Amino acid sequence: MISAWSAADVRAAEEPLLVAGVPLMERASFALATVVAGDLRARRRSVRGAGVALLVGAGNNGGDALHAGAVLAGRGAAVTAVLTSERFHAGGRAALTRAGGRVVELFVAPDRLGAVVRDVAASDGVLDGLVGIGARGPLRGPAADLVTALRRAAGETGAAPWVVAVDVPSGIGVDDGAVAGPVLPADRTVTFGCAKPGLLLPPAALLAGEVSAVDLGLGLEGAPAVRRLEAADVARSWPVPGPADHKYTRGVVGVVAGTATYPGAAVLTATAAVRAGAGMVRYRGSGDVGRVVVGARPEVVAAPGRVQSWVVGPGVPAGPEAADAGADDGQHERGRAGLAAAAGRLAGTAGGPVPAVVDAGGLDLLDDRVPPWFVLTPHAGELTTLLRSRGEDVRREDVDAEPLRWARRAHELTGATVLLKGGVTVVVGPGGAYAQADGPGWLATAGAGDVLAGVLGAMLAARSAEVVEHPARAAEVAAAAALVHGRAAHGTNPGGPVAALDVADAVPREIAGLLSS
Repeated sequence: MISAWSAADVRAAEEPLLVAGVPLMERASFALATVVAGDLRARRRSVRGAGVALLVGAGNNGGDALHAGAVLAGRGAAVTAVLTSERFHAGGRAALTRAGGRVVELFVAPDRLGAVVRDVAASDGVLDGLVGIGARGPLRGPAADLVTALRRAAGETGAAPWVVAVDVPSGIGVDDGAVAGPVLPADRTVTFGCAKPGLLLPPAALLAGEVSAVDLGLGLEGAPAVRRLEAADVARSWPVPGPADHKYTRGVVGVVAGTATYPGAAVLTATAAVRAGAGMVRYRGSGDVGRVVVGARPEVVAAPGRVQSWVVGPGVPAGPEAADAGADDGQHERGRAGLAAAAGRLAGTAGGPVPAVVDAGGLDLLDDRVPPWFVLTPHAGELTTLLRSRGEDVRREDVDAEPLRWARRAHELTGATVLLKGGVTVVVGPGGAYAQADGPGWLATAGAGDVLAGVLGAMLAARSAEVVEHPARAAEVAAAAALVHGRAAHGTNPGGPVAALDVADAVPREIAGLLSS
């Protein structure tokens, strides 16, 4: 698992080490130089003769870049530091010049911006040390001008140097992943002590490249701000059936999905639940759609009975479309009944409350407050509608810009665990926040959300009693489902287009690979 800690937590953990005289900057900068040297060797076989540009601001990240540049200059690289502020780390500058590095004071001569951009763009590697975790808001002044000009030059030429961000890409929201101004996209981020939330959260995570963490021995305490599950985490917690298990102990998933207009959503959801290992899938819908589902998946039972998780809403109309007479094929009534049963409010329900996945049209069926073992799975547009229905003045572009903030707000307003789908999927619940980046861009395709809902339904059914008793675990299960879903998409057609049904069919192979690794 990757754990990310807030800037305040990191500074608090660094303070006693600095007081004790632990040379954190020396450790960080040497590790940074080692990583950059490895990248240079991989890209051009040698550090000697490589052109390296340092983008240096006023903070400690600029000092890290300068000291790392001194190490690289000592190994034969031609290193140039571009200072964007009259405040800089004097010791780092002195170390660089002693090692033979060159310094350009851009803050003194802003008219040299064009020449500086050409030199930086021609470098073999660029270290972005403009600002660090203490910065707030977008880049300003010469730093903003430099990054904007570099991005423009890359767009015009179609080529860009290899960029390594020092701790974080300069200008991102360190704690929330927001991108309020120009940011130089990194190919790699070398982060110190631990990952920072902005490296895992969208949209900033999409600018961080590959993240390498340098252990500085920080005594971080309390819960991390954001987590990211890795394959080993999911494999350790996956419920593997034993010889005494049967279909009811493995988990029964009740599916309220699809209509005559959207029967494919029902097929995809049910297929994904079957393929993810559900002991049984019960389909609840019209007879016509039920026959389509059973025809595609004969294992599915189109009859009522015991259920250990519900999936409500894929392919069920919402909003204005739902107002058309008969457009929902009775699925709204069935969905409300399923959610009432999941919440433990339906008289005569055996076994008490169970988890529920609420997707698409099911989001319109929610009560004002629901249990935390309900997992809502909206995309940004659906989350916007949900928030506005609860009095929030928010637009879709706001959700895209600050997904963690608005997923957290939806959790606060509804009580549910919220899985916000996207290129980086954000999950927020009583167990904290997760950010998963496991799927390819090709996964943004019709029906992919239906498959995710089915996979998650099966996973919740297998751990039904546990999740209801310990609702904080719902977020972890949801994050694990996002990981399996994303990895199955990669495995379906590596590097190319994927279809939703193919992703569902790849799920068993992906689970087997996780368990055997």
